[in-house]
Amino acid sequence: MSADTPPFGPRKPPFCLVVSGPSGVGKNAVCDGLLAKDATLAYSVSATTRPPRSDEREGVDYHFWSEDRFRKEVDAGHFLESAEVHGHLYGTPRGPVERWLGEGKTPLLNLDVQGGRSVKRLLPDAVLVFLSPPSLEELERRLRTRNADTEAAIARRLRDAREELRAWVDYDYQVVNDALRDAVEDVWGILRAERARTARVRAGAGN
Repeated sequence: MSADTPPFGPRKPPFCLVVSGPSGVGKNAVCDGLLAKDATLAYSVSATTRPPRSDEREGVDYHFWSEDRFRKEVDAGHFLESAEVHGHLYGTPRGPVERWLGEGKTPLLNLDVQGGRSVKRLLPDAVLVFLSPPSLEELERRLRTRNADTEAAIARRLRDAREELRAWVDYDYQVVNDALRDAVEDVWGILRAERARTARVRAGAGN
């Protein structure tokens, strides 16, 4: 095929899609909505040292590990990124992400701001979407509605959120999660547009 001729047929160049934002902004719900719309997305299950909430399942929502095991995995180089957030350790296992990229899939990473920045440094081709609340008042309402944290924990998450919200300028896109359906559509539109970016298509055609 000539270099002047565009490739025919559907192409999904592999890259990571990262969704970040402060605690309570709705990252899990947006990621669930994306996974329901696009079967070629592969959800990266993070590891954490925090205890599971009542509705969370091992290996589905998180890998819930002891701090000792977590630190051993870090020392062995098994994480793509790791950080301490809200007093607990979080990290992205490297193996599944690298395997999915090799298979031409799109790994979907639900990360805090520190994790998003780390992935962008390691994988400059990654697409980072910052999810914002419509207001701090609404963010507090959502944190309280989920009934998962103590008053002290909510206060800490709100304090951290004010700092995390400043990170939106480091991201490729910013989406306000006011109405969940609209936020999912916005992020899915970003995903589709990035897959059609000519630089990605050219790189994929050369493999």
